[in-house]
Amino acid sequence: MSFDIHLSGHVKSVVEATLPGLVSSLVASGITGGDESLWGPAAEDEASRRLGWVEAVSVSRPLVAEILALRERLRSRNITRIVLAGMGGSSLAPEVIAQTSGVPLVILDSTAPGQVLAAIDGDAQAGDLTRTALVVSSKSGSTVETDSAKRAFEAAFRDLGIDPAERIVVVTDPGSPLDQEARADGYTVFNADPTVGGRYSALTAFGLVPAGLAGVDISELLDEAEATLLEVSIDSPENPALVLAAAIAGGQQVDGAASRRDKLGLVTDGTHIVGLPDWIEQLVAESTGKEGTGILPVVLLPVSPEVDAKPADLQIVRLVDEAKQFHLFEHHEGELLVSGSLGAQFVVWEYATAIAGRMLGINPFDQPDVESAKVAARGLLDARPEPTAPAFAVEGVEVRVSDPALAASGTVAGVLDALWARLPEDGYVAIQAYVNRLELSQLAGLRELVAADSGRPTTFGWGPRFLHSTGQYHKGGPANGVFLQILEQTDVDLEIPGRPFTFGQLIQAQAAGDAAVLADGHGRPVVTLTLTDPQIEVLSLFEAAQ
Repeated sequence: MSFDIHLSGHVKSVVEATLPGLVSSLVASGITGGDESLWGPAAEDEASRRLGWVEAVSVSRPLVAEILALRERLRSRNITRIVLAGMGGSSLAPEVIAQTSGVPLVILDSTAPGQVLAAIDGDAQAGDLTRTALVVSSKSGSTVETDSAKRAFEAAFRDLGIDPAERIVVVTDPGSPLDQEARADGYTVFNADPTVGGRYSALTAFGLVPAGLAGVDISELLDEAEATLLEVSIDSPENPALVLAAAIAGGQQVDGAASRRDKLGLVTDGTHIVGLPDWIEQLVAESTGKEGTGILPVVLLPVSPEVDAKPADLQIVRLVDEAKQFHLFEHHEGELLVSGSLGAQFVVWEYATAIAGRMLGINPFDQPDVESAKVAARGLLDARPEPTAPAFAVEGVEVRVSDPALAASGTVAGVLDALWARLPEDGYVAIQAYVNRLELSQLAGLRELVAADSGRPTTFGWGPRFLHSTGQYHKGGPANGVFLQILEQTDVDLEIPGRPFTFGQLIQAQAAGDAAVLADGHGRPVVTLTLTDPQIEVLSLFEAAQ
């Protein structure tokens, strides 16, 4: 199986109208040939340095033997537990690859102290630190979350009398600060192709090293990707990447007006691939959410409120095991059915996203608004201001708001109603949970409750992970979102060796910094709920508010 798409209803009409222009513009062959002019003069410099992903399969082949050799060396020393410290593109692709292969890989893409401690301590089933190797992945080599995790693991290894150089593997761009530091410390280093941006790096060292060390057959993954490369490079109406780009970014008539379905509902329905929507979410949102436009991915369940309501601005993509069996999905008229091997999915979605960027008139390879939240967080860590006083507090929850009018009711239900009232007709809700998701995994269930209560498409992101994903869209995309932050008050904390702040202080600064940028810098409404009672039933709180 390579890659298949089935179209029906309005989306079929849109694709049929859009495809001829994409074929005649030679965009598919242009991408394959490295034509940096495809996205306009303003993007040309960036594009000239960011098209290496089209050759990722051939460039990555020599890495396979090196990765497998290192895996055998580690296993010969009874090191079988692999932890990955990385953010965004450095973690989302390996997570999908490992989950789909049924291979355990611990993902540390959080600064929540309890989650960091859990990654260090391990468990009885997977093993503890004595059986652990850490993969540190950072393209720039300066990502604060990844650097902090590296420091914590180095200290933990030394406390056990283990030389970190024997347990830490680094993946980074050649010449980055991390590259230079890691080599000086004697760490094993894999250099990735510097002409590949993070979110397009699934088939580079960033995706392959952690997955391969964990036990995935990465050679098979590259074979899957290679099998579809010819299809996506040809300027033809049958090119699956052109079809997908036309479906997610093509112009359509919505309610009689010239408009576009700018929200992409991603539904997993029987596919063998696990977690793919989370990877697609980052790729599409961070690539297209800028200059006031973009495509907002919304990760859905087959029974989500949006699937039943089918808002006019939401295009549903149903990820299935076999799109050719479309007769099984006849009741899902107007949806896009997509199936394929994981390697093929990576290739087609990368091409389609780059093509969608061209259709939207933006540069799909930069992320101009990601840095703003980082700067705000660093400022808060340096200044250490007192936390903003809550607008009010109820049992187990403190409420903070970007606009006092949102808290006029003095109740959580009233605040939420006031926040939903700020939603425009084409708006969305973004839930941002800056918590230890291992302890509060049930918070993901808020997405369904909020979507039903607000009546609009709702996204859910674990903080600070989403800052390297949908965080770009939140600030650079259309100004039609409202934001609900969930924080936790906990006694658990952990020092970051060599830093004047702890993990607990870091995650609080990241949440406060992002809220400030959203509210003060972009005028987005933000409500922050801090859970002060660890025993509180959060879902019940929201159910009562409905």
